[in-house]
Amino acid sequence: MNDAHHLGGRSPWGEPHFESGSSGGSYRGDLHAYLWGLALAVILTVAPFALVRWHVMTTSSLWIAIAIFALVQAIVHFRCFLHVNPPHENVDEMLLVLFTVLILIMMAGGTV
Repeated sequence: MNDAHHLGGRSPWGEPHFESGSSGGSYRGDLHAYLWGLALAVILTVAPFALVRWHVMTTSSLWIAIAIFALVQAIVHFRCFLHVNPPHENVDEMLLVLFTVLILIMMAGGTV
């Protein structure tokens, strides 16, 4: 048996295993999504720190800006790292994501 078959199409080193004749376009597409996600995640993390550091907003508008950055960063993580694309996902996966978000909101809200 092929070892890559047992590892879900990946080699033991985490590299995707392509059948002969495969172009590898899926791997490049995933790498592209990961790199865009990384760049956006860094920007969306550094921006709120910069807003706080340089006092460019009032306190109430700063809280709103941080919440917006957090929401956008969560969307970036879902799209780029978890590959959750709402119009193309099946209902079970979307319900699982929504349930997870609900549990996280309840945990975070319960600590306040």
